[in-house]
Amino acid sequence: MKNTVRLDTPGWGQELRATTMLAAPLAAASLLQMATYAIDVIFIARLGDEELAASALVVSLFGLVLWALTALTGAVAPLIAEAIGARSVSFRPVRRATRMALWLAVITGVLGMGLCLLLDPVMQLTGQQATIIDLADDYNMVIVFSLVPMLIAAVLRNYVSALGRPIFATAITALGIFVNGAANYAFIFGNFGAPELGLQGAAVATIITALFTLAAYVLTILADPALGRYRIFYRFWRPDWARMWQIVRIGTPIALTVTAEAGIFGAAAFLMGRFGAAELAGHTVALQLAALAFQVPFGVGQAATIRVGYFYGARDPDGIRRAGWVALALGAGFMSLTATAMIAAPYALLSIYVDPYAARNAALVGFALQYLALAAAFQLVDGVQAVAAGALRGLQDTRIPMWIAIFSYWVPGFGAAIGLGFFTPLEGIGVWIGLASGLSCAAVLLTWRWTRRERLDLVRRAA
Repeated sequence: MKNTVRLDTPGWGQELRATTMLAAPLAAASLLQMATYAIDVIFIARLGDEELAASALVVSLFGLVLWALTALTGAVAPLIAEAIGARSVSFRPVRRATRMALWLAVITGVLGMGLCLLLDPVMQLTGQQATIIDLADDYNMVIVFSLVPMLIAAVLRNYVSALGRPIFATAITALGIFVNGAANYAFIFGNFGAPELGLQGAAVATIITALFTLAAYVLTILADPALGRYRIFYRFWRPDWARMWQIVRIGTPIALTVTAEAGIFGAAAFLMGRFGAAELAGHTVALQLAALAFQVPFGVGQAATIRVGYFYGARDPDGIRRAGWVALALGAGFMSLTATAMIAAPYALLSIYVDPYAARNAALVGFALQYLALAAAFQLVDGVQAVAAGALRGLQDTRIPMWIAIFSYWVPGFGAAIGLGFFTPLEGIGVWIGLASGLSCAAVLLTWRWTRRERLDLVRRAA
């Protein structure tokens, strides 16, 4: 069967429209995913502080494993984009790449479940309370079964997005919010005739939502002619080990990069906790706002991977150049707006999470305002480094960017956080300056690599 997708080099305005149309639903889906997690917190918080603390411990490991493995299997996106850009005479490159990504999602998902079950000894070693450990173990033993369907759904999300249907990802994620809310209401508190399971009910709700999301993607792909014609479930049992190795080769550095970035922010929380509860609470709220804003350049970075990958497959250096620079401009432009909002209306932003005028929140808000000003300062570089990394992934360039990220986050970033936080009077502000330093270093080095892509022979696609 012949791939009928055509790709002509667009002008700057056309590329801006194409990237925006692709990035907007991807960013919206990421924001909606955050809303899904927020619903879990809202329902679990009604059970009590111990249940909320137990769930936070579980999610700290489960979320990291999920994020890293999603990044690993997400390497299928540039491969699909490359095949489409190359105008392959066959649907096999797209079909086989997706099939092997689905295989990888199952294999790594099972291994990831085993890794998540190591949470108990970690909690024991870190001296957590016995009651919280028991609650966390019960929750963890159930929620791990959602990992494999979540990873499979993430592969299918990359598939529909790379084929120009990202709106499906937005719609499915939005529907998942309602499913998650209803399932939490039913199984946590025993409504709608369901058993009252407490904290374990929240884990059951996560599994139901994951299965619903996976089923929605499968049905959408089978129903949509543009997605179904690749027949990605055809002869699903047939392996293509070379294609799987290609995904692993490209995806492993991405997974390690994600782990390094998540690790530095996780470590920052432990550093902030040494200064006091109010500092940690203010840090958490400010970081949540920064994470909320980051979902847009994250979506733009995903779009950059796909758009650059199209032109990489087509051997079109002009298309590569325009796709990358347009995405960088979009990411930087949006983060400039969020930085302005953080400086101009910090109380309005803080009110999303807390009442900034309540006396009981005075210390928290005081620290959050300081950290939010610093968050505004690194918004621009955070957006740039995310999009630059996405553009390089479109060229299937992931190994050197991985080392750039690890160096940036953990040498100037963590080093400055330790030095300024604990050896100067800056304390929490010093930690945030360290975070900004790491992101700035990554932004500069990744952008430098993008500007030198032709000299570094990154745009030449193998025959």
